[in-house]
Amino acid sequence: MAKPRLGVFKFSSCDGCQLSLLDCEDELLAVAGAIDIAYFPEATRSDDVGHYDIAFIEGSVTTPHEAEMIQDIRARSTALITLGACATSGGIQALKNGADTAAFIDAVYAHPEYIDTLDTATPISDHVTVDFELRGCPISKRDLIELVAATVVGRTPQTPSHAACIECKLAGHVCVMVSQGTPCLGPVTHAGCGALCPGYARGCYGCFGPKETPNTAALAAQLANHGADNRQIARLFSTFNTNAPEFRKEAEKHE
Repeated sequence: MAKPRLGVFKFSSCDGCQLSLLDCEDELLAVAGAIDIAYFPEATRSDDVGHYDIAFIEGSVTTPHEAEMIQDIRARSTALITLGACATSGGIQALKNGADTAAFIDAVYAHPEYIDTLDTATPISDHVTVDFELRGCPISKRDLIELVAATVVGRTPQTPSHAACIECKLAGHVCVMVSQGTPCLGPVTHAGCGALCPGYARGCYGCFGPKETPNTAALAAQLANHGADNRQIARLFSTFNTNAPEFRKEAEKHE
């Protein structure tokens, strides 16, 4: 029986999620024999050819070329899975959405005429059907191993859907918002990081995006009670997952 062909593709991103995949080298040895890593520019020199049973996509669609490229990959893939905040919500580069892109290009680049970009940075799901989304900036190594193992055997990956606050309590951290008044997105953020930032007495930045049915309005009210003004609240919801609908709508309420 032929091994499933895996292709790993990069769109507009920092490569952090691909590096998370490479960082799993020891754990992946257990399943590597069951997968044919047919295309992965970060790690191999193979050409992008043929059909893929599994396509991993990192990054957002930010250029006309990427908008065409994702259609081609979708047509050649059985299962298409997005990795990370850029691919699932547009990433931090989606801060340009609704802004004057031409003015940004003129300010940043010495030769703007060489830049070919869209006015928006959008998630992969805005362009093609996505079979599964793995969140995070970067993705969780634990969740990635679960995703690979589940995909190989044909079951649905079991990744947490609860808030980061659950991980915080399981780790025994004192709530930074209650004890110190530190702004924190933990109550509305998808779990997966192991409550990394609160473990260092910092508020959650929302790297894993909104959890299921997040009550952003209630959190915004609590942030205001702790002294945050509208600008601060809008900025808090406008970072790694600024284009996630739940975060974007709450930020817009305070602009």
